[in-house]
Amino acid sequence: MFTNGDGVNRQGVAGDAALIAELNQAFLEIKKELGGIIIGQEKVVEEVLIAVFSRGHALLVGVPGLAKTLLVSTLSQVLDLSFKRIQFTPDLMPSDITGSDVLEEDRTTGKRVFRFVQGPVFANMLLADEINRTPPKTQAALLEAMQEHHVTVGAQSFPLPEPFFVLATQNPIEQEGTYPLPEAQLDRFMFNITVDYPSAEEESTIIRQVTGAWRTELKRVLDGPAILRLQDVVRRVPVADHVIEYAKNLARASRPKQPEAPSFVKEMVSWGAGPRAGINLIVGAKARAILHGRLHATTMDVTAVALPVLRHRIITTFNAEAAGVTSDEIVHSLIKELKPRETLDI
Repeated sequence: MFTNGDGVNRQGVAGDAALIAELNQAFLEIKKELGGIIIGQEKVVEEVLIAVFSRGHALLVGVPGLAKTLLVSTLSQVLDLSFKRIQFTPDLMPSDITGSDVLEEDRTTGKRVFRFVQGPVFANMLLADEINRTPPKTQAALLEAMQEHHVTVGAQSFPLPEPFFVLATQNPIEQEGTYPLPEAQLDRFMFNITVDYPSAEEESTIIRQVTGAWRTELKRVLDGPAILRLQDVVRRVPVADHVIEYAKNLARASRPKQPEAPSFVKEMVSWGAGPRAGINLIVGAKARAILHGRLHATTMDVTAVALPVLRHRIITTFNAEAAGVTSDEIVHSLIKELKPRETLDI
């Protein structure tokens, strides 16, 4: 298990290699612990962990009953992080998220003073459940927290605890009484993760486990200081120039007005991914590499995280929607169009 620090300077290459090996082992232990509660969904678990170690936020999209909320709450226990859940509803107010000033009387002086009462956003891991069920005014209350990691109320700013992650859920099929997230807020999410139905075998296991007397005790694998330390290691993972070039080309090729955009992008895409997409492609590739015990990121790592990074940053045209073409299909076509130079990654 990771500790809060052993006093050893691990800034060198050898120290980073040791931390990468420890993170790879922790990744395997986390998957094992989560596997006792969450049946299947290995890809979803990996993508959530990549976002966590990249200092990113994730949007989990899936129909009800796929254990999205259970996954987040279980992960907070395994990572030994404080956890809060907000159920987003149409009548939710911004102060219900951030907190508010409360007028109190000082018993010693008799004067009335304002005291800030923290909202549920003051947690290491915040679950924004059904985030698209609340109006844009309340959705926007999370923007500052997600980007700046602090909350401003009146003239004061209050820092959020570190590490800080927002893991939001969204139901893709129910549109009544929902408010689509603005593109500016979608762009704050590093990953848009699709949570799909389990396989037939996994569903049998789920039914058997939930309806039985089975219980499991979760083991803490990491803690907050260890996660912060490992997040710094992710940033120090080396990336070759051709890998950065590939990530840049993927992001730029998704923009229909760029001269390098393929013809299908110009026809099917109204708006493409911004510069934040290229940044997240590289950071996500770095995190994926070290989770798998490798000391450098490759173009294949970029390809592996391209779908969750780009799918919510590509807005299709009306013609594409009418033809049933999704942003996922466009990302797959971009990957085929821009073939990575795998030979340089060996």
